[in-house]
Amino acid sequence: MSAVTLTRHDGWAEVVLNRPERRNAIDGPLGIALAAAFADVSADPTFGVVLLRGADGAFCSGLDLKAFNAEPPAPWVNDFQAIWRGAHRALFNCPIPIVCALERFAINGGAALALAADLLVAGEEAFLQVGEIQQGMAAPYNVAWLNLRAPEFVRAQLAFSGRRFNGVELAKLGLAYACAPDAEVLAQAIALCQKLAEYPEGASRRIKAGLRAHVGVSADAWFDAAVSADPLQQRLAPQHQKD
Repeated sequence: MSAVTLTRHDGWAEVVLNRPERRNAIDGPLGIALAAAFADVSADPTFGVVLLRGADGAFCSGLDLKAFNAEPPAPWVNDFQAIWRGAHRALFNCPIPIVCALERFAINGGAALALAADLLVAGEEAFLQVGEIQQGMAAPYNVAWLNLRAPEFVRAQLAFSGRRFNGVELAKLGLAYACAPDAEVLAQAIALCQKLAEYPEGASRRIKAGLRAHVGVSADAWFDAAVSADPLQQRLAPQHQKD
């Protein structure tokens, strides 16, 4: 069973984190499959929007520590920094809007995936948590996406507090496009994708290109700026080629 599934709909795509037995936690195969799914989506000009969600009514619980600490180590462990960069590079380079259905939780590495979305539909009681500060870490991918999405006072609230922010709070901070009753999150996210898919072909790609024009750097340059602020992550980070 693939760690990530891609389903093609009329004008829109659906990418699902598919490890429900581990609360859709992140491991190497999931990172590789996520990058591949978004590469496929990006290459198909018939898609106007993509939905990112988790299987079985939950988004993502963060890194799968059991998988990372298994003995003997999984063959992907030593390559995970490059794998995870590849997944975020594919999200950053996606030329169409990403809609995320935030159900139940998006924690640490899972929060970074949710923040990668252009439009976040969050459950009222679902929460997003950038909790790396509690482990003494700098949360480079969460910070990189927050730098793209939010003003500094919002970034500071999420990154410094390390606490859970529910859907109501995320909407008030401007990070969630919509806050829905928890049982309706997926339905509302799908309805949003269907609506965007009805617009003229290519419109969303042109608008996203315009919105990103101010960034002016490659995905790797954008993420390297956040990684370079954390000496630990800087030592672990592989050398990247420019996009």
